[in-house]
Amino acid sequence: MVAIAIDGPAGSGKSTIAKRLATELAYIYIDSGAMYRAVTLAWLENLSGKPQQSNADLQLIEKILEDSDFEFNGDKVIINNQDCSKEIRSNKVSQNVSYIASFPLVRDKLVAMQRKMAETINVVMDGRDIGTVVFPDAKLKIFMIASAEIRAERRAAQLQEQGEEVDLEQLIQEIKLRDKIDSERAHSPLVKADDAVEINTDNMSIDEVVKAVLNLL
Repeated sequence: MVAIAIDGPAGSGKSTIAKRLATELAYIYIDSGAMYRAVTLAWLENLSGKPQQSNADLQLIEKILEDSDFEFNGDKVIINNQDCSKEIRSNKVSQNVSYIASFPLVRDKLVAMQRKMAETINVVMDGRDIGTVVFPDAKLKIFMIASAEIRAERRAAQLQEQGEEVDLEQLIQEIKLRDKIDSERAHSPLVKADDAVEINTDNMSIDEVVKAVLNLL
């Protein structure tokens, strides 16, 4: 089976491009970020008080992974038989997903799920460690980047469409913090694979990026 891996920081355009590529190629699109967001949402909904960043969080995450039923079907995310596709895109989830994704037990469980999903189908998958950890032998690896300012503007537009109020400067700082957490975590950090092709999407349209990736493929 063929796997195309698209990695990069938050807001670089990974999901948009991956979806378009999957449609163009008649492959299956797998949103690994949605999987981490789903665990984060379940964790937030089960929190009693503020995050502890300690064993208390670890124990809660272990319980969630053991007791919760997660389903991922295209753009739909189902948690315990409830469609949470919209809820996982909230800014509160965005602010906490890098923290939850830093736990090795979360990454180990979701990476196993991602590999299982791709055993019998051609896939396009985007995330932080797809080309380095999930599919190190992917046919094509792309590493997408964009400035924090451009990424914040994209995120602001998404949140405004969902009816959320946004502070652009705050979003820029949140994105920079996510970059730091994702890049510096000990387990499966955000890093460009040695054989990945880097694409800066700052001044490129969606069509231009899709064309560039198809040419590479």
